[in-house]
Amino acid sequence: MGKLIFSWINIFVGCTIMAAGFVFFINPYNIVPGGVYGASIVLHNLFPSIQVGTFGYMFDIPLMILSVLLLGSKLGGRTIAAALSTPFIMNAISYLSYPTEEALHALDPTQLLGGTMDMTDHLMLTTLIGAAVIGIGQGIVVRQQATTGGSDIVAMILQKYAHIKFSNAILLVDGVVVCFGLVVIGFGVGGTEDVSQPSWHLSFYSLIAIFVTSRVLARVINGEKNDKLIFVISSKSLVDLHNYIIEDLDRTATCIKSSGLYTKEDKEMLFLVVSYKEVAGLKTKIKEADPNAFVVVTDAYDTFGEGWKQLPSKNELQPE
Repeated sequence: MGKLIFSWINIFVGCTIMAAGFVFFINPYNIVPGGVYGASIVLHNLFPSIQVGTFGYMFDIPLMILSVLLLGSKLGGRTIAAALSTPFIMNAISYLSYPTEEALHALDPTQLLGGTMDMTDHLMLTTLIGAAVIGIGQGIVVRQQATTGGSDIVAMILQKYAHIKFSNAILLVDGVVVCFGLVVIGFGVGGTEDVSQPSWHLSFYSLIAIFVTSRVLARVINGEKNDKLIFVISSKSLVDLHNYIIEDLDRTATCIKSSGLYTKEDKEMLFLVVSYKEVAGLKTKIKEADPNAFVVVTDAYDTFGEGWKQLPSKNELQPE
């Protein structure tokens, strides 16, 4: 029960972080970071009286139905909660952040929190911060086997049925939305009045935002992925190294009997996985045990088993 409650709290925390990223760093500058809310920003340029979060509802409801049908009832329930709460939180923060109705409709950054959050002259900085904050929020939600709706749902469907990595699917779907933003905002179909630079330049910031969001999202979901796979081949008995691995590193390894192809001599080969922080100490210990040992260190993309992650169940969605 405690884990379930903590999971739901994380969902709403992630939604709040994501909504704040949009309201403070993305929406006021017509940056279109793909997905439902990117499309909503574009439509807000056409219909300023309708808030970005409200447009989010218009997209999310049919996509939630697809989520329930294609991704399972458990995920559907969590996704419904996340997808319904995110637009509400976004609209609530927006109403609290702008002093007048006119400023809210215009999403005027000079009046955002009394002008203290105006980053009009720092579009690259606001793009990077906003994209990172959105990626963190999305990642927290997706780690709970939920989505924030929109492109998250489309990406999970593509992952499940087209076998495309989640972050790559996000990148693909969001690229389509950026093209929509380029037509409406960049080529003047919408009502944007950005005088600091040509509006089509915003599409480049949008692409940067999409890339940063997808990388931060993958990092939050999967962690650092810095595990290292090590092979040690030696003609000596590596008893001291065995003890170091078991006692000092508190890990285990697989000892494989082998022989040299040229010398035909019997050799010992150790196979083990360690964190990147443990590699330096292990190299030193290997040199002490056998300075002539043959050692291979390479990246371990994913590690499952005792002391590492559990293998996923058949119906469990893996975001990456």
